[in-house]
Order: sequence, then structure tokens, then C-alpha cells
Amino acid sequence: MGGRQRPPRARTPRQGRPAGGGRVNPRVEIARIEGFLAWEAEVAAAERDARAFAAQFPWLPDAEREGLEQAYAADRLRYAEEVVDRAVDRCRRLAARYRAECRRICTRWAALCLSVTLAAALFAVVPAALRG
Repeated sequence: MGGRQRPPRARTPRQGRPAGGGRVNPRVEIARIEGFLAWEAEVAAAERDARAFAAQFPWLPDAEREGLEQAYAADRLRYAEEVVDRAVDRCRRLAARYRAECRRICTRWAALCLSVTLAAALFAVVPAALRG
């Protein structure tokens, strides 16, 4: 099989890398390694399945069978890349939605706490002002 396809764009982000030997987030690096290994496993599976598919055509000359293998593997990897990109996009949309919901809940909670604090202060101050 000729050369590997590149891993999906969304699985290999380069943003946030420290310049000049800064601290590295181990979780990010582990996730990067996991993504790389998952992609390599997908490439190996695509190549294996491409060989199995091309073996169904024993009458093809070797060059044509190899071309069929390459086309099959490339098509499968292109599809896998699209699936990963769609999943990453969905995760990003969900994360944005959850962040917005969290901000909304925190704002409501802060407003409730402030209201209760002001009410308690008023109940403490008003009777003292009425007595005096």
C-alpha cells in the first residue's frame, strides 16, 4: 500500500502548544497520542480490509489489484476522516452549548444569592430603623 493518509485535522490540533519549552499539559498530550494510535489502527484496518477485498478478484493483474487496494483504503480513510471531523464538530457544538448553559445557571444562582443576601440585610436593617 502506498503511503498513509494524513490523520483528521480535528484530531491533531497544534493550538495551545507552549513555545520555548513551556509546561505541557499531560492530558492534552495523552489525548494526542491516543488520537494518533487510533488513527494508525484505522489505517491498518483499512489496509487489511483493502487487501481482503482485492483478494476477491484473483484474475486481476497484480498492478491493478494493488491499485484497487489503494483506492479502497483511500476511500475508507477519507470516510473515517469525515466521521471523526463530524464527531469533533458535534463535540465542540455541545461543549459551547453546555458552557452557555453553565453560564446561565451560574448567573441565575448568583442573582438568587444576591437577592437572598439583600433581603436578609433589609430584614436586619429595617426593624432597627423603625425602632430608632
